[in-house]
Amino acid sequence: MADQPTKPTQASLNKKAAQTTSYKPSGVSATGRNARSFAIRLWSVRHSRALEWFYAHFADVFLKLHPLWKAVGYQRAEGPVKFVEKRVKGFLFDCRMCGQCVLSSTGMSCPMNCPKQLRNGPCGGVRANGHCEVEPDMPCVWVQAWSGASQMKGRDNILNVQKPVDQSLRETSSWLRVTAVAAADREAAAGQGAAQ
Repeated sequence: MADQPTKPTQASLNKKAAQTTSYKPSGVSATGRNARSFAIRLWSVRHSRALEWFYAHFADVFLKLHPLWKAVGYQRAEGPVKFVEKRVKGFLFDCRMCGQCVLSSTGMSCPMNCPKQLRNGPCGGVRANGHCEVEPDMPCVWVQAWSGASQMKGRDNILNVQKPVDQSLRETSSWLRVTAVAAADREAAAGQGAAQ
């Protein structure tokens, strides 16, 4: 019986069909982008306890500034606050500005850095070395989240089920949103206390 030629796989056909050029776009590789920020992201996870303390005090200060935000108008304050928030959180956590920050629940590891953008735990493809199945050079965001959460006072917050991301809030300030919600809760509690 003569040797039959093997049938080409779809992957080999796709590889042959892809044009090969010397052009390599710069700055579009997710792996390359993440590689530059791994060190700082991992630092943030290692120092999650200190960052949790700082964030709690920062949130208190922001809440005390509620009369100012209200006087200026939350919508007018959005631009400058978002500018600062994007740079600070972008540097420390490689923030994606989803507008619904859950860093205090995820050990200071931003779940939006997950290529699958999973907000409630890792996928089934975490590699044996703790790295991502999609981006093998990147430590899994959720492995880091568990590590960071274990150091925090609010370590059990990682067990809270997060809502799906509301895409309409992308590129908005979560600092202002959290402050407005906390101020409304405080005013509602004060109103109930006065009614009793």
